[in-house]
Amino acid sequence: MKVETKVYLPADLAKALHQLSIRTRRPKSEIVRAALASFMSPDGAERTEAALLRRLDRMNKHMERLEREAQVGNEALAIFIRTWLGATPVVSAADEPATRALGQKRYGNFIQALNRRLSSGASLSDQAFEPGGLGLNGDEPTGR
Repeated sequence: MKVETKVYLPADLAKALHQLSIRTRRPKSEIVRAALASFMSPDGAERTEAALLRRLDRMNKHMERLEREAQVGNEALAIFIRTWLGATPVVSAADEPATRALGQKRYGNFIQALNRRLSSGASLSDQAFEPGGLGLNGDEPTGR
């Protein structure tokens, strides 16, 4: 059984209700009924809160993973730089042009390997944490 009820709405809310009714092709009474049922539902707020908490939990886990990946990347870079600085000899002025040319070639190889890896969707950081570790697959730049 339905009971007719008069409700006074502010003009902007009445206009929004009218536009929603036209857009969804639903009667205004159906829209108001659904809104009231949702508003008055005792667990409506709890469902919304639970959904928000689940979403925040997923976002938190994602942020923790990003933080961990950044930490691993920073540590790897720091170790590489320390090793490189300790192992790289000082180049004489006479050898500098040849050394610079070799460095540019190696950098080009590195960029090509990076491009191949990014294009394939493979992630070295994902492989680093898989059982079996980091077997070389040919995408890595060579030292020559």
